[in-house]
Amino acid sequence: MREVDDPQSQVVHFAAHQALKLDAGVELSPLTIAYQTYGTLNATKSNAILICHALTGDQHVANDHPITGKPGWWTSMMGPGKPIDTERFFVICSNVVGGCMGTTGPASTNPATGLTWGLDLPVVTIRDMVRAQAMLVDYLGIDQLFCVAGGSMGGMQVLQWAATYPERVFSAMPIATGARHSSQNIAFHEVGRQAIMADPDWRGGRYFEAGVRPTKGLSVARMAAHITYLSDEALQQKFGRRLQNRSAPTFSFDADFQIESYLRHQGSTFVERFDANSYLYMTRAMDYFDLAADYGGKLRSAFHGTKSRICVVSFTSDWLFPTSESRSIVHALNASGASVSFVEIETEKGHDAFLLDIPELFKTTSGFLNSAAKARGLPPASK
Repeated sequence: MREVDDPQSQVVHFAAHQALKLDAGVELSPLTIAYQTYGTLNATKSNAILICHALTGDQHVANDHPITGKPGWWTSMMGPGKPIDTERFFVICSNVVGGCMGTTGPASTNPATGLTWGLDLPVVTIRDMVRAQAMLVDYLGIDQLFCVAGGSMGGMQVLQWAATYPERVFSAMPIATGARHSSQNIAFHEVGRQAIMADPDWRGGRYFEAGVRPTKGLSVARMAAHITYLSDEALQQKFGRRLQNRSAPTFSFDADFQIESYLRHQGSTFVERFDANSYLYMTRAMDYFDLAADYGGKLRSAFHGTKSRICVVSFTSDWLFPTSESRSIVHALNASGASVSFVEIETEKGHDAFLLDIPELFKTTSGFLNSAAKARGLPPASK
């Protein structure tokens, strides 16, 4: 998977004197950020939208993925004439620090050793990811982003942007996310990490030098996580207890049930495009995220004085980031005097609803962006 060193994306290299200061107390340099852009930046540079990707996402939002060949992960939401209209907005998405699609991460080559970083890469946080994104936005010459949007781990980044760089965020849309990771979410992530590290081919994180990859462990980690992305109702509707290509149980440990076959497929395809160590780093970054803890335990203080227009979105069947988490964010924003709107969307699709064809989500996004664009003085959407 050498997409990490030679990505099919735009790339910016930051030299040693442009080091990224990490929450771990060290500096990361040199730093590479791989990113995609869509649309055209206007003359006043006032129409830029930053999309923040989720745990297993990357910068390929609306183009075919260079490894899988499949359409980008948010093509339902973004493109010409869609809610995030690339004929109207200039859209940026970068692979986060710690990722495996071209931005410096554990699978990247450490120039000091000529080997992959592996676990020598310092642990990164959501705030570190946002700092790196801010460096990219500076590089592109953009002072203020029209909007920052994203779901799940991407939503965490959106909240961090609103807290850390409020003057640089005109509007923000955190979707299906929370201001901190719950104990249950940390627990699921730990199961995934232990599955990876228990794979004999993990080799203490030095598997590239050994010419192997811990695909079995990473596959199990993906299977466990994928269950949390769906709801019980969605699983029941899609699979129930139906058997997979057979009329009766085999009385073996083969994939008798459709849901078993589906999860195995999810695991086997995931390992084709994702790095196991990156999975460790991404999940740890989410686990460490606790926005209120950075402000004396008071979430409202994180948004004190913000002028950003913020729309918070949740889904009724999302048990990974339930609506109660979004309400806490909304209450904190209201307490800080922020301009905030809140939409809870009724759906049985679960956490993954933000990636799916959900008409109410599209209407919400279009309405919010149109309202923010009017306030920003941008031209109205073409009919």
